[in-house]
Amino acid sequence: METNCTGEDRVLRVALTGEVDHHRARALMEGIDREIGLRLPRQVTLDLGGVTFMDSSGIAVLLRAYKRAAELGGTVTVRNVPEQAGKVLRAAGLERLLRFE
Repeated sequence: METNCTGEDRVLRVALTGEVDHHRARALMEGIDREIGLRLPRQVTLDLGGVTFMDSSGIAVLLRAYKRAAELGGTVTVRNVPEQAGKVLRAAGLERLLRFE
């Protein structure tokens, strides 16, 4: 699992690739937390286009990003959600908290 973080003007873009599962979730959350702490974004975009598998641990990753962004008065948008990951996220009802594109 890799993340690629870019951003400017208080916008953070995080592109995830590989599997988002219980083996990798903690490292992902810590990495995203670190980037949010450094950049203090008002908008966080999580691009899941490179995700090949997601289990329920992915829910925790997205909720953690949502919580951290909300602490700064920011929002989270999720893009390019693969079909399998979308099923997991919809089952959890995350579309009520996060904006999906």
